[in-house]
Amino acid sequence: MAIDYDKLMNRKFERLEHTYTEKDTILYALGVGMGIDPLDEDCLKFVYEDGLKAMPSMANILAYPGFWAKEPDTGIDWVKILHAGQEMIMHQPLPVSGTVEATTKINEIIDKGEGKGALILSERTVRDPATGEDLCTLITTTMARGDGGFGGPSVASPKPDPVPEREPDLVCDLPTLPMSALIYRLSGDYNPLHASPAVAQAAGFKAPILHGLCTFGVATHAILRTQCDYDPARLQRIRLRFSAPVYPGETIRTEIWRNGNEVAFRCRVTGRDLVVINNGYAEVS
Repeated sequence: MAIDYDKLMNRKFERLEHTYTEKDTILYALGVGMGIDPLDEDCLKFVYEDGLKAMPSMANILAYPGFWAKEPDTGIDWVKILHAGQEMIMHQPLPVSGTVEATTKINEIIDKGEGKGALILSERTVRDPATGEDLCTLITTTMARGDGGFGGPSVASPKPDPVPEREPDLVCDLPTLPMSALIYRLSGDYNPLHASPAVAQAAGFKAPILHGLCTFGVATHAILRTQCDYDPARLQRIRLRFSAPVYPGETIRTEIWRNGNEVAFRCRVTGRDLVVINNGYAEVS
């Protein structure tokens, strides 16, 4: 079954409601590495109920529509899809607990040609149902490696944000824990690739890998630490491309270039000197 462009572009997603507690907010922050140093009082704000703050990147798990690409009506060869990129636009800081709702839509499907795959850009808006105000907008880029040549429009792919060729203005090293993926999955992503050694080895990895959105959370932490003085309200937008997996326990080094309120960044794991996030861009106030 191939992608039907018009059908997928007009696919209707159910409105989802998600209620979460302060405990869920703390669990998410622990999953992305907050609290590794329990004496770091800046990080403690995100894992301790006294004056608790929500990590902005927690937006990615709120009212998540699930692995919808696996549904038969999409026509997508779901076995061959990759999470290629993610963008998060914050309209206001996330509450530390409450009920939110979200709707998802397909923004674009780009046919890269036979044997070259397709790009699917989907958008999810998370809002406060009590006030109707939008909290954040999340844009996901999915690479459907097995679906090129279905006859859709062959428009230009979105241009990646440039990373300067000069040395970074600063770097931020943040460790992950050997059990980071096992903690992060409790926030809702139970893909066994991140927990089962057997499943990971069958997929070609030496061990379970870290969730891409967990690595996104670590990158967000780096921007909060270096650019926002740990104030979530100052992070307005962040987007990036995933380029390689991380193994739990590795240290992620975020290289940062500043240009006023705009930030370019990329992330690499120090032990393998491998870029795992590229073409990062953030806006801060």
